[in-house]
Amino acid sequence: MTYKLLPYFTIILFLMSCSVKKEPQSNSHDIKPDTITLFDKARNRKVPVAYFNQKARNKISKQRVVIFSHGYGANKGGDYLIYSYLTKNLATKGYFVASIQHELPTDEMIPSDGKPQIVRMPFWKRGAENILFVLNELKKSHPELDYEHITLIGHSNGGDMTALFATQHPDLVYKIITMDNRRMYLPKTSSPKVYTLRSNDYPADEGVLPSDEEQRKFRIVVQPTHINHGNMDDKANDQEKKTLNSYIEGYLSEK
Repeated sequence: MTYKLLPYFTIILFLMSCSVKKEPQSNSHDIKPDTITLFDKARNRKVPVAYFNQKARNKISKQRVVIFSHGYGANKGGDYLIYSYLTKNLATKGYFVASIQHELPTDEMIPSDGKPQIVRMPFWKRGAENILFVLNELKKSHPELDYEHITLIGHSNGGDMTALFATQHPDLVYKIITMDNRRMYLPKTSSPKVYTLRSNDYPADEGVLPSDEEQRKFRIVVQPTHINHGNMDDKANDQEKKTLNSYIEGYLSEK
């Protein structure tokens, strides 16, 4: 009897394997950043950038662009690579992600004294200039990308830069997502679309977040989380990374 049943088991296993077979898909382990150091002649400044994208075999027509700006790293460098849970995940979802290193070892440190909206503004302006420079360089090197739907994402100080850029260049941005920016006022506007994720341990300065009435009027999303401010990079645990990715993917998919 055992020998007679073997062909039937073989057939069943074959059918099961066919039923669960799926097309191979990219995952975060397949995404390797391409790092490049651009040079802005107008400002005599190096701008390191990491590009996260799917392999050429998964080429996407009119691929949407995300430009990411890291939180303050005290000029140590390498900050543009420590949000890989997010940048790699977005690449697997079909986005072309450019993560900018905003701080160089030779830069001055951000002041800790004084009104942040005044003493930190030059640093945010430099970050906004970096974003504009990288965007213009992308248009030259990757003209096939979709520049009608640019999304900017930034954490903490990078979120402040993101908010400033959207205020300065609203015509260049489709959406912004700030991850617990605390100092620069978010634009009170429906275009670009504004989303912000908030930490559970640090409040934003007065006036940074829109009022409840402004949120309703401009359809701005202010989303509280149970995540610490400092755990929005790769230090986040698996559940925190899942939560942040889920919110951001949802914001990006909204029309």
